[in-house]
Amino acid sequence: MTTYKIEIQDRVLKVGFGEPGQNDQIVRDAAARLDEMNNSGELSGGPLIKINGPASLPVACVLVHKVSHLYGAVGVFDPKLGKYVIAITHNPEYNLGDLVD
Repeated sequence: MTTYKIEIQDRVLKVGFGEPGQNDQIVRDAAARLDEMNNSGELSGGPLIKINGPASLPVACVLVHKVSHLYGAVGVFDPKLGKYVIAITHNPEYNLGDLVD
């Protein structure tokens, strides 16, 4: 079993905690899963990836670091706003802080 679960559905990276664990193991599991998804072609790259689900700060850092090498912009879901906030961008179509559906 893994301490962190990641899957992609409709260009949204769905993330969440799995088996109980501490952040040292959770970040390793999250990184391994992202590498597996990249190697299998599940993470094909593109202009934007959106991330939705719970993450500790160390896990969030791993998630955005890994996917920012594949995608032009990274949006993270904010439940209070009901939208994704662009948190990283190398894509001129998106500015930091933009809200997207």
